[in-house]
Amino acid sequence: MSTTRQVQITFDCAEPERLARFWCEVMGYVVPPPPRGFDSWEDFDRSLPPAQRGSRFACEDPAGVGPRLFFQRVPEGKAVKNRVHLDVRVGTGLVGEERLAALEAECARLIPLGAVRVRLLYDGHDACIVMRDIEGNEFCLD
Repeated sequence: MSTTRQVQITFDCAEPERLARFWCEVMGYVVPPPPRGFDSWEDFDRSLPPAQRGSRFACEDPAGVGPRLFFQRVPEGKAVKNRVHLDVRVGTGLVGEERLAALEAECARLIPLGAVRVRLLYDGHDACIVMRDIEGNEFCLD
């Protein structure tokens, strides 16, 4: 018998809270409540040893359906193309110009948040827009 497991997607990054808050905006996610015994994430962070402060952050689907996103600080910067990336599904069920319009609208919403448009892939029927987040991680608007 198979057991269904939850999935958490982890990002290695330089600024965990900043990147988490970007992805909250992209995905419609929220920052989870702080750990028990703390009034805020700032209080929790101050309780950590100095070297661990600001080293991790997370965001969650408020409906509890999508995977949790976890962000952890690492010393090295991003060096190569991601082998795995997120597809943000904003055009599901749409085709042609209608799909393209939905993707372009979402792209226009994300650019002021710091996302970078890389390229449009469009064949007249299907489309996706390749993007980068604020730390250069690739993702697609699909």
